[in-house]
Amino acid sequence: MSTTDTLLQLAEKMPKTELHLHIEGTFEPEQMFAIAQRNQVTLKYKTIDELKAAYQFTQLQDFLDLYYQGMSVLLHEADFYDLTMAYLTKMHKENVVHVEIFFDPQGHLSRDVPFEVQITGIYNALQDAKKQWGMTSKLIMSFLRHLSEESAFETLELAKPYLEWIDGIGLDSSEVGHPPAKFANVFQACRDLGLKITAHAGEEGPPEYVWQALDVIQVDRIDHGNRALEDEALVAEIKKRGLTLTVCPLSNLKLCVVNDMAEHPIKKMLALGLNATVNSDDPAYFGGYMNDNYRALIQKTAVTKAELLQLAKNGITCSWMSESEKKAHLQDLEKLFH
Repeated sequence: MSTTDTLLQLAEKMPKTELHLHIEGTFEPEQMFAIAQRNQVTLKYKTIDELKAAYQFTQLQDFLDLYYQGMSVLLHEADFYDLTMAYLTKMHKENVVHVEIFFDPQGHLSRDVPFEVQITGIYNALQDAKKQWGMTSKLIMSFLRHLSEESAFETLELAKPYLEWIDGIGLDSSEVGHPPAKFANVFQACRDLGLKITAHAGEEGPPEYVWQALDVIQVDRIDHGNRALEDEALVAEIKKRGLTLTVCPLSNLKLCVVNDMAEHPIKKMLALGLNATVNSDDPAYFGGYMNDNYRALIQKTAVTKAELLQLAKNGITCSWMSESEKKAHLQDLEKLFH
């Protein structure tokens, strides 16, 4: 058996976490069509094949247009439950033991889908996954950065009765032209409520946006962070603070953040001592879930066994799990590699 085959087997078998996943981005075409029919929603795509063809986008905005079209079929608690459960079932089969997932309430509130409907469906699926498989989870409410800070504050008000279910707050959607500083006040309010903070920064936006994520909204971790590597002082600061980068290889390839997987910077991040992790972002749209992302790295970037172990370790230690849960998963991981 080749080294590559051995690493692929290890990647599949090892206990994994996913720290950067948008639940609305797990919408497979078949499920989207089924829920659209159930809810009598007319999609602009007449067939599943037509919808799949639309997935061949080349930039973030084209993807987001398709993403919001997909959102339009989610109307009832059962829809949010079914979407979340389909993802969790896939993750259980891929030996993912813990997930930290984003949801975008504003994308549903704008369609008059109540906050309670969204979060209850998602939360109940997360609880069922814990009961069935022992899979643990954290839920992150994300603000859409192309909307106003006022809209984010309104969303935070709606979330207040459900704060026991919400572990952190994120910032996503179109990055360029919407720097983190735009949301300084609402993230201060979130911190005052004791919520963890994370933000998409340095995916398409410049290193300056990553600096703002660190210093203005004071993130606990950084989602993506690729362009931070362009600024040595920024790399040093991220390392000094021990912050995590939730990196999404196949997403980066699909959105042309990298032109070739062989050029992906994740090995460089590890070499610099940064806490890089592997995640799938919007897997239904970007060509793969967790094992697919590891497979792409192993086949295209010559990831070594030591690097594979480090990535998996980072995923566990940099998660928001309890220390006892981390310890148990790290022991299982070490056993597999030795």
